[in-house]
Amino acid sequence: MTIVKYMTLFYNQFMISYAPLWDTLKRKGISTYALIHKHGISSATIDRLKKGAGISTAKLDDLCAILDCRVEEIIVYIK
Repeated sequence: MTIVKYMTLFYNQFMISYAPLWDTLKRKGISTYALIHKHGISSATIDRLKKGAGISTAKLDDLCAILDCRVEEIIVYIK
């Protein structure tokens, strides 16, 4: 088995989901447009969030500060 196949199998077993982020944005009345243009979150980061890709803990910290929320309101771990 190649390393790529092994890593794909491993990562498909565990997942961080950004589903809570979209609910938090809606509840707080903040759009992704505002995150980009008002708060300086890059469009690449928004794209990564939409695709469920990884982001840095620094970006998680930025989002928590912008949204005045806890990390649990942005991400959830799904086994």
